[in-house]
Amino acid sequence: MPSRPLTTVPALVGAGLAAAGNAAELEAVAAEFRIRITPAMQGAIRDAADPVAAQFVPDVRELNIRPEELLDPISDQAYSPTPGLTHRYPDRVILHITRTCEVYCRFCFRREVVGEEGTLPDADLTAALDYIARTPAIHEVILTGGDPMVLSPRRITALMRRLEGIPHLDLVRFHTRIPVVAPHRIDEAMLEALQSDRLAVWVVLHTNHAQELTPDACAALKRLSGAGIPLLSQTVLLKGVNADADTLAELFRALLRNRVKPYYLHHCDLARGTSHFRTTIAEGQAIMAALRGRLSGTALPTYVLDLPGGYGKAPLASGHVEETGPGSYRIRDWRGQHHDYHDLK
Repeated sequence: MPSRPLTTVPALVGAGLAAAGNAAELEAVAAEFRIRITPAMQGAIRDAADPVAAQFVPDVRELNIRPEELLDPISDQAYSPTPGLTHRYPDRVILHITRTCEVYCRFCFRREVVGEEGTLPDADLTAALDYIARTPAIHEVILTGGDPMVLSPRRITALMRRLEGIPHLDLVRFHTRIPVVAPHRIDEAMLEALQSDRLAVWVVLHTNHAQELTPDACAALKRLSGAGIPLLSQTVLLKGVNADADTLAELFRALLRNRVKPYYLHHCDLARGTSHFRTTIAEGQAIMAALRGRLSGTALPTYVLDLPGGYGKAPLASGHVEETGPGSYRIRDWRGQHHDYHDLK
């Protein structure tokens, strides 16, 4: 297995993941959106055109910025009462504890900010925790970023102790790619850091293709489940990666074998430079219909759209979405309000 991450176009060319003749164009992509592929994911890539490579290797199509694409597609900032905190739903908050990731996905809805700031400064963290402490409606903290598991076990332990001191909190969720993209980080120290005597701790894994679930990744997931930590998964529906029922069925079955419950299948967000990944809603609905005919309920995630403007996740199922014209939809959010959404033209 390679010993270090790939972070530059020359490194990608040297690893056979990019053609030297495309280097100049890819440098333009890298100037806009960061590159990082861990050794574990390098080892999972079988060729430069496969579904793992498509998620991490830059593509000149990322420079195609469509008018509907947004710098902040789910409006993190519009619902941010303090730096590093997003409070969109009454009972839970997102704490952006770090902007750093072990990999930079080419379709990331936070691709404009990941890797930019590192760990949330102490003063901002204290302000965020003070806000949570004085808002008793909040019962759940979702740790994201970036990826919270890039932090050291020492930092995670310290954060968990501070969260435990807020009496109205019940649950902490870690949203992470680490068990797949850097499985060696799920060691005894990390497992110990995730333990809490008072708070329920869940881990939500981001993974998009069964090829990512290497033997090392499966071993990391076994360590987490063996430590008594419930596991869910989030997957993004991506053209060229997993946008067919056979591929997703293989992934969801593999997750269940590793004691991970498929939780959400996300319609690809309107992040800048990601149109080549997005399917239409109708295509996603057809895939879900096919999956319902071949998978049990335990293997089926909820297909959702995170509505632009910060209106939250809406299930893309009957009762929540109405087609109003070719590629046009009216979607009901969790408050019962309706929003117009337009697919690719």
